[in-house]
Amino acid sequence: MKKVIATTNAPAAVGPYSQAIEVNGMLFISGQVPINPAVGKIEATDIQGQTEQVMKNIGAILKEAGLDYSNIVKTTCLLSDIANFKPMNEVYAKFFTAEPPARAAFAVKDLPLGAMVEIEAIAVR
Repeated sequence: MKKVIATTNAPAAVGPYSQAIEVNGMLFISGQVPINPAVGKIEATDIQGQTEQVMKNIGAILKEAGLDYSNIVKTTCLLSDIANFKPMNEVYAKFFTAEPPARAAFAVKDLPLGAMVEIEAIAVR
């Protein structure tokens, strides 16, 4: 059975989608941009700060589902500039200290709200 996962500790969807959907023990987290949910906007102006906020948003959704970062098996990282790959990785790595998930990362032309990074994730129970 499909279950919608939603929390006020992560940004509300900026379109017709759910923060996450759980089905058959798998959690599909929609792409998170670096919106600070406390203020409803992007505050960080560098890739490190934006990546940190994105990962915190993912963490809030995981927590709402009763999971944590160790449950993540796959992520997709979208960057507005591939030159930000290394500094994004430095922040991202802090959240996966052992057995990091499978991942794809690539540059795209633009991201919603002018974000520098967006990350989606799949987690399992």
